[in-house]
Amino acid sequence: MWDSLVQTAKSNGLNVYKYLNYIFSLLEQQEVDIEDYSPWNFKVKEKCAN
Repeated sequence: MWDSLVQTAKSNGLNVYKYLNYIFSLLEQQEVDIEDYSPWNFKVKEKCAN
């Protein structure tokens, strides 16, 4: 599972370290939509781009 997450992040031009930190920070929130974790999400790309 983690490998596919990492590879998808790389495919979408994200910094993997920033991406993983970002999604772990989202886990602290009560209600999070799965789209909030997706590497192709515009918010994710904005925060985690290389």
